Amino acid sequence: EVQLQASGGGVVQAGGSLRLSCAVSGFTFDEYVIGWFRQAPGKEREGVSCISGNDGINSNADSVEGRFTISSDNAKRTVYLQMNSLKPEDTAVYYCAAVRWNPAVPLDMILLWVRGMDYWGKGTLVTVSS
Repeated sequence: EVQLQASGGGVVQAGGSLRLSCAVSGFTFDEYVIGWFRQAPGKEREGVSCISGNDGINSNADSVEGRFTISSDNAKRTVYLQMNSLKPEDTAVYYCAAVRWNPAVPLDMILLWVRGMDYWGKGTLVTVSS
């Protein structure tokens, strides 16, 4: 059974940091792209960052470039999202999701195609206070 378990959310002051984790099981890690998505109240779900389990290539949304860093530990089957310099507008439920890697689809396009993901975790809430 495919499972993605997001954890690490919490409440942090603006300018602070959090690290989210996504533990993956039930599929071959290096055949998938793992992504982080978020949904703020009243807004559409949006892509944040994703990474290829095959070669480690990653892509970030412009809104988080330079502040968030995605990484993976393939042996532990875990993807991390290190979030620094957090802003109140980063407040959202953060989800990890997976899709089969397709060389015809650039990673930045994966971030734009929310409903194209094959598997989703339950999400973890990040609240950034001002």
